[in-house]
Amino acid sequence: MSSAVEFDERLIETLRSLTTIGIHNAVRGFSGLLGHKLDFGEPNVKLVPLTEIPMIVGGPENEAVGIYLRAEGDFHAQIMMILPLEKAFQLVDLLMEQPEGSTTFLGSLERSALGEVGNMTGTFFMNAVANALGREIRPTPPAVMVDMVGAILDIIVATTGGVSDHVLLIQTCFKDGSRSVLTDFWVIPDAQSLQALQQAEKRE
Repeated sequence: MSSAVEFDERLIETLRSLTTIGIHNAVRGFSGLLGHKLDFGEPNVKLVPLTEIPMIVGGPENEAVGIYLRAEGDFHAQIMMILPLEKAFQLVDLLMEQPEGSTTFLGSLERSALGEVGNMTGTFFMNAVANALGREIRPTPPAVMVDMVGAILDIIVATTGGVSDHVLLIQTCFKDGSRSVLTDFWVIPDAQSLQALQQAEKRE
């Protein structure tokens, strides 16, 4: 079965709905940790070829930050948040209520903040999927990588195992007042997990 058939329009709409729930809960949880309210833009969810990821995030040689985790249990997927380095700096400043331009390198505190964004967003997305399916889903601890986009994506390509030549792109803005940072999340479910979601949506 081709990836284009696996990701039909109804399935993408289901994932869009689950993503909105997940990001809303993640932002609310992160706001509680930070002690100030964050907001987010309506997620844009679309299917893109795996080969287009490097250009979407600035080119294969562009330095970037990748936050990677996997869903395990009754639903298997890979989730990767990829930010060009300058956007990662901006997001750290936004999260830590610092003037834009304050962050110029990623120390342990900054990496921890970015890792928690990817972790909470991925975990709450998985929770939304778990509730929809009535199944158990466990996230792995997030791995934070700083490298060229091409090197980060090698990890995804090496672990997809030929499941799909398309991935789900989820774009949303994290907002704090007049400031916002656009973030990209990439979700690669395995074939059986896609089928489980399709069956769940058909029962609704």
